[in-house]
Amino acid sequence: CAASLSQSINQIAASRQKHTLPDLIYDYGALEPHISAEIMQLHHSKHHATYVNNLNVTEEKYQEALAKGDVTAQVALQPALKFNGGGHINHTIFWTNLSPNGGCEPQGELMEAIKRDFGSFQKMKDKMAAVTVAVQGSGWGWLGYDKESGRLHIAACANQDPLQGTTGLIPLLGIDVWEHAYYLQYKNVRPDYVKAIWNVINWENVQDRLHMAKK
Repeated sequence: CAASLSQSINQIAASRQKHTLPDLIYDYGALEPHISAEIMQLHHSKHHATYVNNLNVTEEKYQEALAKGDVTAQVALQPALKFNGGGHINHTIFWTNLSPNGGCEPQGELMEAIKRDFGSFQKMKDKMAAVTVAVQGSGWGWLGYDKESGRLHIAACANQDPLQGTTGLIPLLGIDVWEHAYYLQYKNVRPDYVKAIWNVINWENVQDRLHMAKK
């Protein structure tokens, strides 16, 4: 029985696809002066990479606990799964939300939805900035889509809690307000960082995410 269980665990581990750090489609320095190359390099190659590595380790342990029927171990691993899994999900979205050719204003159905749900683009920015700056400690500010109502909503999530997994909203645009995302450049002045990041928002990506969310 022990040999059979060990073989099953090994088969599960071998068949599981490991998560990998996604490549950026722009250079680390491409978002300057709004986000420095040093921040981008550390943020992507160190912080995000750590979430990916820890997620893979946690999933391996979870699969072993699952194969053994060890519910206690499964429950004990869930906080690490949520934190590292959320970190990987959130950052994978974040990199695509940014672009050296970003800024300006959204177009088409995204702009129409923003005006419908917030009154104007500026009102949406002001509300999202306020919610994001107000995050206590570390976390994220999000623009999300409620599939049930068909409307846009702004929300904040603590730590690396993933938006959809914790609120049900489909993430369209995220602003990372962990200190590692801005402290080397903006020190403790989070509002300046949040104000600057609008200059590199990739609204085409946000629009694409809205289009996919509506399917």
